Amino acid sequence: MNGVSERDAIFLNEMGLGPLWQLRTAPAPVREAAAAEPASMEAAVAPGPSPLQPVAQSASALAPVEAPPQPAAPPPPPRRPAPPSQPRAPGPSPLQPVAQSVSALAPPADADSAWDDAALPGNATPEEIAAMDWDQLAVAIAACRRCSACREGRAPVPGTGAKTARWVVAAGATTAADEKARVPLAGDPGKLLDNMLAAVGMGRERDVYVTNLIKCRPTTGSGGDRAPTPQEAAACRPYLEREVALTGAGTVLTLGQIAANTLLGRPLPEPLAGSRGTVHALDAGGGTVDLVATLHPGELLRRGADKALAWADLCRARNARARPG
Repeated sequence: MNGVSERDAIFLNEMGLGPLWQLRTAPAPVREAAAAEPASMEAAVAPGPSPLQPVAQSASALAPVEAPPQPAAPPPPPRRPAPPSQPRAPGPSPLQPVAQSVSALAPPADADSAWDDAALPGNATPEEIAAMDWDQLAVAIAACRRCSACREGRAPVPGTGAKTARWVVAAGATTAADEKARVPLAGDPGKLLDNMLAAVGMGRERDVYVTNLIKCRPTTGSGGDRAPTPQEAAACRPYLEREVALTGAGTVLTLGQIAANTLLGRPLPEPLAGSRGTVHALDAGGGTVDLVATLHPGELLRRGADKALAWADLCRARNARARPG
């Protein structure tokens, strides 16, 4: 073994160890210098690299081997140009998600006129209203823009009760309580009306249809209730007349002076006393029905003594008979 004595070689072989390093073949001058120096055995020999592998190496030999260069990634394929946009068909897209914001549900600006307010029966004529069925009437009332009350953005309150009725009970204008409850004659006035009807053997949902003449609540600039104008009452009258015709009722019981004076063609401020105490003939939908005027339940709650007058009016309405049309 190069640079190791025979005795040391035998010792290392017996221990199963190789020399710490081995001298490589060097040029003659170097080999002669190495021969002048005895081989050093001061370093401890430990198991490790192969006897043929030099432990002491130059810095360049210990430097990490650089990985071979990787081939460059191929460039992405060129993007295909987007197809030209097609004009959108009217109405929602079939792929449109079900849960959407209000703005997402709004019709697009370029939608067909079927989405426009002008295409809805917001300004239906009295002749058109007179030919409507229940569903068409409900749509027309919901989209109504015939008067200033509905143009203020108030939500209309539709009538409730029996669609086939003996009586139609008609109050004047929708109140804040009606608008909140979404039914006409809500709150304490409505409870009193139910008691009044029960006293003469009648009831909502059975044989009475209850509605307001003016479906949208007239409001002041501060949002409070106000008296309706004659124009608002006249604009809503065709809806009430159609409700009377659709129910087939033979008697209309008006509550308060607004509904009575509007249907009888009298000035709105005229006192109710001029309309009470008799049975009037009302032309509604081409047929004639009986009209009986009485006090509004809200007035009766403020003036309990007038309940006797209202009881007389209820008995008059109960005994009234529809006149032939």
